[in-house]
Amino acid sequence: MAKVTTSNPPGAPQPQSRYAQAALIEGEGRRLIISGQVGLRPDGSLVAAPEDQIVQSLANLGAVLAAHGMGPACIVKMTVFLTDPALVPQWRRHRDAFLAGHAPTSTLLIVAGLASPDFKVEVEAEAVD
Repeated sequence: MAKVTTSNPPGAPQPQSRYAQAALIEGEGRRLIISGQVGLRPDGSLVAAPEDQIVQSLANLGAVLAAHGMGPACIVKMTVFLTDPALVPQWRRHRDAFLAGHAPTSTLLIVAGLASPDFKVEVEAEAVD
């Protein structure tokens, strides 16, 4: 199993929300790279409200992790794309609940659009165990 140590070293700015500046992965283990998850339900239908898309994208991320015997605590890197900066507080609230105290490395981008103009959030991740 891989050993993951996160850090916020001196000389780098301290995070402005719950994430780590670095994740050092040592030893043996599995690495899972997860494609961007959006607000689509498992049946392919779109969740309409932007905040509900955040919830659904995290549920989808959780399902992919679980399918590989992993959970949110295995995430070492998240990349999040939002189409509206007003969604940042909702994103952070739902992310923090999903991660339950875990703080992986993270990048948050505000973008002009995603693969469909109806998508308001997309989250991708890398996990190890």
